[in-house]
Amino acid sequence: MSSMLVDGGPPVLEERDIVPSSAESDAARPAPARTPAIPTDTKGILHPDEQAKHRSLVRCPPSPAVDRYVEWYWSVRWDLRGRAPYRAEVLSYPSVNITFERSDTRTGGFVNGVSTTKFVRELGGLGETFGIRFRAGGFGAFTGLDVGSFRDSSVDITDVMPDAGELTERVLDADTDERRRAVVEEYLGGRPAADDPTYRLVLRIVDAMATDLELTRVDQITDRFGVPTRTLQRMFRRYVGAGPKWVLRRYRLQDGADLLAKGRTDDLAALAAELGYFDQAHFSREFTAEVGMAPLEYAKNSLRSRNEVTAKVTPTRI
Repeated sequence: MSSMLVDGGPPVLEERDIVPSSAESDAARPAPARTPAIPTDTKGILHPDEQAKHRSLVRCPPSPAVDRYVEWYWSVRWDLRGRAPYRAEVLSYPSVNITFERSDTRTGGFVNGVSTTKFVRELGGLGETFGIRFRAGGFGAFTGLDVGSFRDSSVDITDVMPDAGELTERVLDADTDERRRAVVEEYLGGRPAADDPTYRLVLRIVDAMATDLELTRVDQITDRFGVPTRTLQRMFRRYVGAGPKWVLRRYRLQDGADLLAKGRTDDLAALAAELGYFDQAHFSREFTAEVGMAPLEYAKNSLRSRNEVTAKVTPTRI
C-alpha cells in the first residue's frame, strides 16, 4: 500500500486547466472563512439517538496553526461490557480521518480514506477512538498524496506517513482529549506544507456543495466556478478521493437522512425534489441502497429512538 501511495504520485494540474469564471474569483482567492464553532448536529450519523445510547461523542476545534487542513478533532468512547455489541453506522463526509484506536478488536493508528458506502463499525466491550477529521481535500494537500489511491480503505498510519511511528503510542498514552490534541498538533505543526492554490479552489467548491442546497448537479459547479468537467474530476480524485458527482449526492443524502430523523415525513416527493432527485422513486431507491432501509422506515425508527430517550429523561406525572 505504501509504495502505491508514494510512488504513484498525484496528477499534476496545469494552470491552464483552471479557468476562473467571471462570477467567481480565481484559484488564488482565499478559502472561505470558517467559523471556529464546532457543529453539535448529528448530520451523517445514522440513527443518531439510538447510537448515542451506546457511545459518547466529543468534538474539539483545531488551533489556527493547522485549521487550514484540519476540520476538527473527535473522540468516541464506549463501554458495552455485559451488553450486546452495537453496529454504529455513518454516512461519512468526503474527508480523510486519522484515528488512534484502542479496543478489544483493533488498536493502533490508522489513515481512513473516504468511504463511498455506508461506514459500519461494530462497538463491543470497552474501547475508545481519538480522530482527526481533515477538511475535504485537506489530507491530500497536507501530504501531497493522491487521496483517491486509498478510497474505501483503512491502512496503518506508518504506511502513509512513515515518520509517524511513535505518534500512535504518544496519543494513546495521553490521558485527556486536550493532551491528545496537543500531541497531534505538535506533530502536524512540524510538517509544514506549501501553499496550494488548487487546494484553495477545492475548498471553495466543496464549501459550496455542502452549504448550497440548490447545487445538485455537476454542471452547476462547472458553470459557477468555471472549471472544466475533466479538470474538476481530476482535482476531486487527487484531493478529495471521490468524484464531484458522488460528493454532491453524499451531501444531499446526508441532508435527507438528517431531515427524516428530525421528522420531515409529510411530503417525500417534495423532499426528493428539494434534494435534487428526479422524483420520489429515485430518492427512495438511492436512500434504501445506501442506508439499508426505506426513508419512511428510517424516519419511524428515528422517532422511536427519540421517544425512548425522551421517556428516560422526562418524569412521568401521576
